Amino acid sequence: MFDLPALRAELSEKYDLAPSPELAQEMSDIYDRMSRVITPADWAIYAPYVKAINELKKKRNAVILGHNYMTPEIFHGVSDFVGDSLQLAIKATEVEADVIVQCGVHFMAETSKILSPSKTVLMPDMEAGCSLAESITAEGVEEMRRRYPGAPVVSYVNTTAEVKAASDICCTSSNAAQIVGAMESDTVIMTPDQYLAQNVARDVPHKNVVWWEGSCIVHEQYTAQDLREFREWNPGTRLIAHPECPPDVVDEADFSGSTSGIIKYVTDEKPEKAMLITECSMASNIADELPEVDFVGPCNMCPYMKKITLEKVLYALDTMTGQVEVDPTMAEKARLSVQRMIDLSRELGI
Repeated sequence: MFDLPALRAELSEKYDLAPSPELAQEMSDIYDRMSRVITPADWAIYAPYVKAINELKKKRNAVILGHNYMTPEIFHGVSDFVGDSLQLAIKATEVEADVIVQCGVHFMAETSKILSPSKTVLMPDMEAGCSLAESITAEGVEEMRRRYPGAPVVSYVNTTAEVKAASDICCTSSNAAQIVGAMESDTVIMTPDQYLAQNVARDVPHKNVVWWEGSCIVHEQYTAQDLREFREWNPGTRLIAHPECPPDVVDEADFSGSTSGIIKYVTDEKPEKAMLITECSMASNIADELPEVDFVGPCNMCPYMKKITLEKVLYALDTMTGQVEVDPTMAEKARLSVQRMIDLSRELGI
C-alpha cells in the first residue's frame, strides 16, 4: 500500500511538479494527442510529470509499455509502445532497453519478465491485479485436468505465471478460436474466462469446449438489455463488444473483437457514433485519432488499471522499486505455453 503523501513529498524534493500552464503550452505537441478528452487545466497538472518521466526514461535506458486501458495522460504522454497484453509482451522482447515499465496490471508485467528474463521489469503499483487472472490457480488447472482427462488446457494470456506454466498453450482474445480449433483433442479446456470460452465454443462447434468459471469484473457488468436500451436512446450508434462479455451481449452488438480488433474496426469503419462495450479508457485513447467518430457511453472502468498513475510511474523509475521477478523454473514452463501460442499463430497465419 502506497503512502501517497510521502511519495509526493519525496518526488517534490527532486522534481518541479507544480502545475505549469507555460510547460503545458511548450508540450502542446503531446497534448494534441489527447486534447479531446483531457482539459487544458488537467494537462497543466500532468505536463510536469510527463516531462520528468520522459527525461528519466533516457537516463535509465527504459521504455514504458502502455496497455490500451491506461488513462490518456499515460497512454499518450509517456508510453513508448501501446497495445494489448500480448502485443506489449512481444514488444518487450524486441526493445533494446535495460528497463521496462509495465503500465497495466501485474500478470502483464509477469509475462514481460517471462519473455524477457534478462531485463528489469518495473510495476508502478504491485496491487494492480486482475480479477480474471486471480480467479484461477495452478490447482484449478489440475482440477480441470482431472475432470476432463487428456484434454489440452488453453489458458488466456490474462493469467498468472503459475497458471501459464500449468497449461499446454496460451491464447489471446483475437486468436482463441483458431488456437482451440487447432487442438487435436475433441474436448478442449479453456481457462479462466467463461465468457470468452462460451463465445469461442460457438465459433468452433466441432470442439467440445469446457471452461473454468472466471470472468472480468468490467466486462461481466454489461447486459444485453443494457445494449437494447441504449439502441433505443441512441439510434444509429454502432455497438462494439469485447469477447470477454457474456454471449448474449456479444449477440446484441454489431461487432465483437479483441482490443486490437476493436481499434481496427472503428478505424476502418469510422461510424458516426460508436459505443465500445469494454473498459472505457479505450475510447478516450483513440478519440483524438478519430475525430469523425462520436464515442458515447457507458463507462465501466477497471479499478486495477486505474491504480497506475503518472506519479507512481515516476516513483518507480526514480527509485527502481517494484521489480517483478518470476521463479526461473516456473518462467521456463510458462514461456513454453506462450511460445507455443506464438508459433501456432504463425503457422495458422494469424
